[in-house]
Amino acid sequence: MNHPQAVEHSKKSAFLTMTGMAGMVVLTATKVVPSSNIAGYSVFVGIAFFFIAEALSKTPNAASGLRFHTIAEDLKKPGVIAWMLLPGVSGIATLVVGNLMFSGAFAAHVMGRTGSILSFDQTALLIGQVILAAFGEEIAYRGFFLGKGSELFPFWLCAVVSSLTFAAGHIATGNTELVAYDVASVGIDSLIFSVIYHKSGNCVVSALSHVFGNAVSLAAGFLFFSVK
Repeated sequence: MNHPQAVEHSKKSAFLTMTGMAGMVVLTATKVVPSSNIAGYSVFVGIAFFFIAEALSKTPNAASGLRFHTIAEDLKKPGVIAWMLLPGVSGIATLVVGNLMFSGAFAAHVMGRTGSILSFDQTALLIGQVILAAFGEEIAYRGFFLGKGSELFPFWLCAVVSSLTFAAGHIATGNTELVAYDVASVGIDSLIFSVIYHKSGNCVVSALSHVFGNAVSLAAGFLFFSVK
């Protein structure tokens, strides 16, 4: 590829990335309207733009932000496993502290927020939903928004904006302080996933941590209700 073609190709890639990022932010921003239900489509936008960007840039498998064949090597990178375990710890801590702060209402809020998209009465289906949701969100927010965005903007900026956007997508109706606490905890987890992606360079690794964190949080939530 000659220089003019390379410049034009770079401009197209940059425009594509910024368009996808803007689309995700705008869709998520509709959460401010209680009756709006389109914010969740931001994940699908991120997934689509990730694969389009990969195809347009002809990203080789070894450089892709979505790699299954390098999981073993990526897990061995410094600090990766330790960071991967943090969402599980934070999930339990968030639930315990939240229930103390809001007199047991936090667990009910989280279960209510996720009840519309998860089948709590069907274990096998629930497991599949948790895995698919985590992988989809990681491809969109870490693989695309953070990975592709970091090619244009500073990593820390993309990490903060993607985490704020990701957290905003979890806004639900309820007590203002309780909702703020819930959204803040999601934002913190998102920053953790951003660090995992930064250290591993692979959103499959951050997705595994995401699945683990969600599974621990759901198990803790069920346990809370069973002993209440």
